[in-house]
Amino acid sequence: MNNMSSLFEDIAKGLNQAIEYEKNKSNAKVHKIIIQPVIKYSNKDVKRIRNKSKMTQKILAEYMGVSVKTVEAWETGTSHPSGSACRLLSILDAGTPTEFYKIL
Repeated sequence: MNNMSSLFEDIAKGLNQAIEYEKNKSNAKVHKIIIQPVIKYSNKDVKRIRNKSKMTQKILAEYMGVSVKTVEAWETGTSHPSGSACRLLSILDAGTPTEFYKIL
């Protein structure tokens, strides 16, 4: 029950802050976040990124959380990576995914 009262208090606090802001009685922190568009990758791009990352299709499939058949389909062009898969491919392409795998 303690978690519920804490949750209620957090929600109430946030609502009160929103009301005060709307009444121009307080300043709110405003952050503008710009999300880059999702890059669409071709079958050649997927293979290039995989090779650049020194991964087999099996390892890339494990990294991406998909089946090997899915990676094969991406590389042959019979299907294309979804938006979230493209975000992960962007990380690989940028060369910054080392917290997710190690080459031994």
